[in-house]
Amino acid sequence: MLADFHIHSTFCDGKSRLEETVETAIEKGFDSIGFSGHGTTEYDMRYCMKDMPSYIAEVNALKEKYKEKIQIYLGVEEDSYAPVDRNKFDYIIGSSHYVIRNGVYYPVDSGKERFLKCLDAFGGDHLEFAESYYKAFCDYISSRKPDIIGHFDLITKYEETDTDLFFRNVKYWKIAENYVAESLKSGCFYEVNTGAIARELRTSPYPHARLLKVIKDGGGRIVLSSDCHFAPNLAFRFDETKAFLRDAGFRTAFALYNGKFVEYEI
Repeated sequence: MLADFHIHSTFCDGKSRLEETVETAIEKGFDSIGFSGHGTTEYDMRYCMKDMPSYIAEVNALKEKYKEKIQIYLGVEEDSYAPVDRNKFDYIIGSSHYVIRNGVYYPVDSGKERFLKCLDAFGGDHLEFAESYYKAFCDYISSRKPDIIGHFDLITKYEETDTDLFFRNVKYWKIAENYVAESLKSGCFYEVNTGAIARELRTSPYPHARLLKVIKDGGGRIVLSSDCHFAPNLAFRFDETKAFLRDAGFRTAFALYNGKFVEYEI
């Protein structure tokens, strides 16, 4: 099974048109793909969709046009603070791109400088920052139950290149592992996201291997995704990621096919 369900386009912050991505997926032999444009976030309009009706209409038109060649699904990546009307979509990815402090939305993945402002908002206390981020995200996951949980440990995006705050901190791991265990109660799928590898920010996917172990031991289910913003990066390093997942104890993943999530061997 070759499939990818975290894909952005020029409707938000992606570089490729929807149809260009579909044609690339067909050339690569994909079984199914799902588009997941960023839902509108009125508190930060820099990267999100401004014309969701046109996005929905175009994805649906492409479904029909290419139905004999590939299965296409209409998804959305909603931010945890900006839920969408999920009835309009085949699936939703629930992600947390912000942390709120004193009523201000601070983006955690909009470049290193903005990330450091998140830390400043917590007086430089990275553990309080992590606790606040994960607690709010898990509260959202518990109440909303998105189909797929997006890049669970996104706050570690710059850990290997710039920050060095979390991975060598025992107290951080206690926080992160406790919250990923809590999120398992939702029954949602977890994406294993290679996007930060494509951007040369991480050497392994989200979630980190330590969190994947908690997910595996807790019976969690996974979906492979590339968080693709540029058509050539579809399924970025999926072969290596499947080997990584097998080493972590996973033997199967899930993908949307024939209208439902189906299990396949990795």
